[in-house]
Amino acid sequence: MPSLDQLVAAALAESAPAPFWLDQPGGPDPGPPLTGLATADLAIVGAGFTGLWAAIQAKEDDPSADVVVLDSGRVGIGASGRNGGFVSASLTHGLANGLTHFPDEIHQLLTLGQQNFDGLFADLDRFGIDAHAEHTGELTFATAPWQVPDLADASELSARFGERAELLDADAARVAVHSPTYHGAVRVHDGVALVDPARLVWGLLATAESFGVRIYEHTPVLGLDRERSPAGEAMVIRAPHTTVRARQVVLATNAFPGLVPAIRARVVPVWDYVLMTEPLSPAQLDSIGWQGRQGLADAANQFHYYRRTADDRILWGGYDAVYYRGNGIGAELAQRSETHHLLARQFFETFPQLEGLQFTHRWGGPIATTTRFTLTAGTAHRGRVAYAVGYTGLGVGASRFGARVALDLLSGQPTERTRLRFVQRKPLPFPPEPIRSIGINLTRRAIASSDRHEGRRGPQPTPETALAVFLAEHAQPDSLPTDGYVADPNAVESIPPRSLAPEPSPTQVANLTSVHRSGGRVDVVVSIGPANPGWLVQTVIACAS
Repeated sequence: MPSLDQLVAAALAESAPAPFWLDQPGGPDPGPPLTGLATADLAIVGAGFTGLWAAIQAKEDDPSADVVVLDSGRVGIGASGRNGGFVSASLTHGLANGLTHFPDEIHQLLTLGQQNFDGLFADLDRFGIDAHAEHTGELTFATAPWQVPDLADASELSARFGERAELLDADAARVAVHSPTYHGAVRVHDGVALVDPARLVWGLLATAESFGVRIYEHTPVLGLDRERSPAGEAMVIRAPHTTVRARQVVLATNAFPGLVPAIRARVVPVWDYVLMTEPLSPAQLDSIGWQGRQGLADAANQFHYYRRTADDRILWGGYDAVYYRGNGIGAELAQRSETHHLLARQFFETFPQLEGLQFTHRWGGPIATTTRFTLTAGTAHRGRVAYAVGYTGLGVGASRFGARVALDLLSGQPTERTRLRFVQRKPLPFPPEPIRSIGINLTRRAIASSDRHEGRRGPQPTPETALAVFLAEHAQPDSLPTDGYVADPNAVESIPPRSLAPEPSPTQVANLTSVHRSGGRVDVVVSIGPANPGWLVQTVIACAS
């Protein structure tokens, strides 16, 4: 009998290193790049969900508007063509997260989210887009006993806000979907649907073109400047072989490098990895149950998401979110063998009855996340540029809302959406490198530790603790950084003393003695020992205005 490792290796042996959705037949022909000089009323950077929804909505607002969309690669090649195809009505990354950050607006955000969800599917009908949509609801499973009370709390919270949720015990959970790993589940009946994301983005592309939108592929935007001329003020967009002069701009770049400081400070790409199986046989389908075809997830902090496709494959992704230093976004990062092998192993632990099933595709994609796990929207260049980015995994649905917010912001007229604190209040920025990567990876380590210790979490990492770890692991007495680290002065308060034991240097401990804020300056006092007992280092963080 083969070992689990042998089973995993055999299952992955013939898998294609490409997103399944984009590898299907029926995609559009490649579009041309833009060359020469061009003008537009509205230029949109990014031809994924947000950019295409913004183009369509702009043309519906004003059919005479000249709208151009520029993308650095193919339409949908980013997160829009690499996700699991889960459409959620939530704008706030779940009810609990919304209550944490926007308790006074939660009812309004729930209403707007449901309106956006219903409007999205109404638009698909109106535009004749067949995205293989299924209104399935969602099941979230406890895969360890400590997760069962969390599911009960989630079910009660949903009921408080009028959502249809049902708590299942272990037996009922395993009847719904046959896995020996389940200890219970919560079933949410509404507000979650499944789509084929590539067919959705291809349908939006065709719709936008039918409205007269000009869409150019392989046109990476290199810079953005505001310019005055006798014809008036406009935005100038620079790409390798073209310059576009536009009255207004929407930035729909999401996880890709931001063209304004607000995006670069507040959005980071965290890579998510995915497997797709071959189609299951009728006998294999019978062996797993899953008759409701719901979208599935588990309740761990490092969680999996999985779903059936129209041709009865299983998409299996999540768990091992990875941040690459410097906001890594290169195409080579889409393949990570250790994560794909881990995912395959976990798949067969969840469904041992599917031994021998093959994976046909393996890929990865960047999730644009913010410190509050929701989109952030705003303006730059005196209101001529608007952006909506950072959906943190829920962009299939929320991108339509984000596009509308960006256009509302460009209009300059207050709307129900732009009056929201959800829009007006920005998420805290991420610290700069190297503190950014250390802090994010400390957070990942804490999350993994929590799952190993029945959900118990220790002190949460902060930019200051990340700085202490950096100093302990890397600093030399004569080469300590003294300034230049950018932080948000509103994000830093006086912090009591604490101690860290950074890995993998157990002989050095960074003691964060104090953090003091004064105007635009933050003084971080760190002592490092026992290798250098009594060595006190003061490092100054220069705060952003």
